[in-house]
Amino acid sequence: MRGQPQVLVNTPEIELWPGGLLRAHGNRDARAIARARHVLRRKRDGRYLAADLPEGLLPLVPHVMREPGIKDALGALDLQPARARPGIDVVPTLPLHRLEARLEQLGIDSDAYARRTGLTLVAEPAWLSFAGFDRFRRPLWLHVDAARAWSNLRDAALRDGIVLESISGYRSHDYQLGIFERKRARGQDVEQILTVNAAPGYSEHHAGLALDIGAPGEPPAEESFEGTAAFEWLERHAGEHGFAMSYPRDNPHGIVYEPWHWRFSR
Repeated sequence: MRGQPQVLVNTPEIELWPGGLLRAHGNRDARAIARARHVLRRKRDGRYLAADLPEGLLPLVPHVMREPGIKDALGALDLQPARARPGIDVVPTLPLHRLEARLEQLGIDSDAYARRTGLTLVAEPAWLSFAGFDRFRRPLWLHVDAARAWSNLRDAALRDGIVLESISGYRSHDYQLGIFERKRARGQDVEQILTVNAAPGYSEHHAGLALDIGAPGEPPAEESFEGTAAFEWLERHAGEHGFAMSYPRDNPHGIVYEPWHWRFSR
């Protein structure tokens, strides 16, 4: 419906994107996505699975009904108008399932990791709010409260002549797992990766409450961000909008200094 906030409906294996925000990979997909009310997208690799068209569901892959999680996704599609309504007090979260086995596959002892870092498992929201586009023109998804706060933070900075750019918002457990798999394929071991990236399931980005922030002309997610006027402004004013830097120097979690990573606290 015109004027309604756009939301991403989230299930453990599949995301339901509102129509008009995804880029098609071929002519057939382009035609379907252009008409879709929602697009079902596999979280593990971003593959488009089906388009929810006015006349019904159009599969975009063979044997779509065999896809893991497809029943949950179709159930969420049926319930979407009721469950994905901004303004409710509490956004439901997804169950923390499959994580233990996946961490074991990476060679991570979840209990030992939690004790060592002080980090806890983070559940994904059942839906997220569209918060505009990031620096790379990708849709930015955040928890609805964080989305409002980010809009207010960015507008306040702009009134002071400071431009803040979003680099990254919500990331799924599957996305975080992919980061580890790609870095391991390049020869890094798990302990090296853990100094830079939280283990899958432990990133603040999973909740849609964390935001990586940058400034025009500044490389993304680099320590040099601390030398910008944008960072100076954030140090003075981010707290007024509910944001705090999660990983300062010598933080107790063992994560490298991240002046670009800010978390909204409700």
